Amino acid sequence: QVQPVESGGGLVQAGGSLRLSCAGSGRTFSGYNMGWFRQASGKERELVAGIDWTGANTYYADSVKGRFTISRDNAKSTVYLQMNTLKPEDTAVYYCAADGNSWPPTSPNYWGQGTQVTVSS
Repeated sequence: QVQPVESGGGLVQAGGSLRLSCAGSGRTFSGYNMGWFRQASGKERELVAGIDWTGANTYYADSVKGRFTISRDNAKSTVYLQMNTLKPEDTAVYYCAADGNSWPPTSPNYWGQGTQVTVSS
Protein backbone atom coordinates (compact mmCIF):
# COMPACT_ATOMS: atom_id res chain seq x y z
CA GLN A 1 0.00 0.00 0.00
CA VAL A 2 1.18 3.51 -0.87
CA GLN A 3 1.05 6.08 1.90
CA PRO A 4 1.76 9.68 0.87
CA VAL A 5 3.13 11.90 3.64
CA GLU A 6 3.09 15.67 3.04
CA SER A 7 5.36 18.30 4.56
CA GLY A 8 6.30 21.92 3.98
CA GLY A 9 3.10 23.78 4.72
CA GLY A 10 2.99 26.88 6.85
CA LEU A 11 2.18 30.56 7.04
CA VAL A 12 3.48 32.92 4.37
CA GLN A 13 2.73 36.46 3.29
CA ALA A 14 1.06 37.17 -0.03
CA GLY A 15 3.63 37.16 -2.82
CA GLY A 16 5.80 34.66 -1.02
CA SER A 17 6.73 31.09 -1.82
CA LEU A 18 6.48 27.65 -0.28
CA ARG A 19 7.56 24.20 -1.41
CA LEU A 20 5.48 21.22 -0.44
CA SER A 21 6.96 17.74 -0.43
CA CYS A 22 5.22 14.40 -0.54
CA ALA A 23 7.19 11.31 0.39
CA GLY A 24 6.04 7.78 -0.17
CA SER A 25 5.81 5.48 2.82
CA GLY A 26 5.46 1.78 2.19
CA ARG A 27 5.41 1.11 -1.51
CA THR A 28 6.98 3.73 -3.76
CA PHE A 29 5.09 6.07 -6.08
CA SER A 30 6.60 4.32 -9.08
CA GLY A 31 3.91 3.73 -11.68
CA TYR A 32 1.42 6.15 -10.11
CA ASN A 33 0.21 9.44 -11.47
CA MET A 34 0.47 11.94 -8.64
CA GLY A 35 -1.65 14.92 -7.78
CA TRP A 36 -1.76 17.82 -5.39
CA PHE A 37 -5.26 18.74 -4.26
CA ARG A 38 -6.44 21.47 -1.97
CA GLN A 39 -9.53 22.11 0.09
CA ALA A 40 -10.33 25.56 1.41
CA SER A 41 -12.73 26.04 4.28
CA GLY A 42 -16.30 25.58 3.08
CA LYS A 43 -15.25 24.54 -0.42
CA GLU A 44 -14.88 21.28 -2.27
CA ARG A 45 -11.54 19.61 -2.72
CA GLU A 46 -9.95 20.48 -6.07
CA LEU A 47 -7.06 19.18 -8.12
CA VAL A 48 -4.48 21.93 -8.53
CA ALA A 49 -1.57 20.06 -10.14
CA GLY A 50 -0.77 16.61 -11.47
CA ILE A 51 2.22 14.77 -12.87
CA ASP A 52 2.15 11.47 -14.68
CA TRP A 53 4.20 8.47 -13.62
CA THR A 54 6.97 9.25 -16.13
CA GLY A 55 7.26 12.88 -15.10
CA ALA A 56 6.87 13.94 -18.72
CA ASN A 57 3.33 15.29 -18.49
CA THR A 58 1.85 17.78 -16.08
CA TYR A 59 -1.55 19.28 -15.40
CA TYR A 60 -2.39 22.59 -13.68
CA ALA A 61 -5.65 24.17 -12.70
CA ASP A 62 -6.14 27.55 -14.35
CA SER A 63 -6.00 29.26 -10.97
CA VAL A 64 -2.37 28.20 -10.40
CA LYS A 65 -0.90 28.12 -13.92
CA GLY A 66 2.33 30.08 -14.10
CA ARG A 67 2.69 30.17 -10.30
CA PHE A 68 2.87 26.52 -9.20
CA THR A 69 5.23 23.84 -10.48
CA ILE A 70 4.87 20.13 -9.79
CA SER A 71 7.81 17.76 -10.08
CA ARG A 72 8.81 14.31 -8.96
CA ASP A 73 11.92 12.34 -8.13
CA ASN A 74 11.05 8.69 -8.60
CA ALA A 75 14.38 7.55 -7.17
CA LYS A 76 13.43 9.23 -3.91
CA SER A 77 9.72 8.45 -4.26
CA THR A 78 8.99 12.11 -3.64
CA VAL A 79 6.72 14.63 -5.33
CA TYR A 80 7.09 18.37 -4.94
CA LEU A 81 4.85 21.38 -5.39
CA GLN A 82 6.69 24.68 -5.73
CA MET A 83 4.25 27.50 -5.05
CA ASN A 84 5.28 31.03 -6.00
CA THR A 85 3.49 34.38 -5.91
CA LEU A 86 1.08 33.01 -3.35
CA LYS A 87 -2.27 34.69 -2.87
CA PRO A 88 -4.66 34.68 0.10
CA GLU A 89 -7.05 32.58 -1.98
CA ASP A 90 -4.42 29.82 -2.06
CA THR A 91 -5.08 29.26 1.64
CA ALA A 92 -6.21 25.66 2.06
CA VAL A 93 -5.26 22.24 3.27
CA TYR A 94 -3.11 20.67 0.57
CA TYR A 95 -3.25 16.94 -0.04
CA CYS A 96 -0.94 14.69 -1.99
CA ALA A 97 -2.55 11.72 -3.71
CA ALA A 98 -1.54 8.74 -5.82
CA ASP A 99 -3.69 7.64 -8.74
CA GLY A 100 -3.05 4.34 -10.44
CA ASN A 101 -5.76 4.64 -13.07
CA SER A 102 -6.59 8.09 -14.38
CA TRP A 103 -4.96 11.06 -16.05
CA PRO A 104 -5.23 13.76 -14.92
CA PRO A 105 -5.16 12.10 -11.52
CA THR A 106 -8.77 12.81 -10.56
CA SER A 107 -9.54 9.48 -8.87
CA PRO A 108 -6.72 8.78 -6.43
CA ASN A 109 -6.34 5.47 -4.73
CA TYR A 110 -4.28 6.84 -1.85
CA TRP A 111 -4.35 10.13 0.03
CA GLY A 112 -2.01 11.86 2.42
CA GLN A 113 -3.15 13.45 5.65
CA GLY A 114 -2.82 17.01 4.35
CA THR A 115 -0.74 20.03 5.22
CA GLN A 116 -2.07 23.51 5.96
CA VAL A 117 -1.01 26.44 3.80
CA THR A 118 -2.05 29.87 5.01
CA VAL A 119 -1.35 33.01 2.97
CA SER A 120 -1.78 36.29 4.79
CA SER A 121 -2.63 39.53 3.00
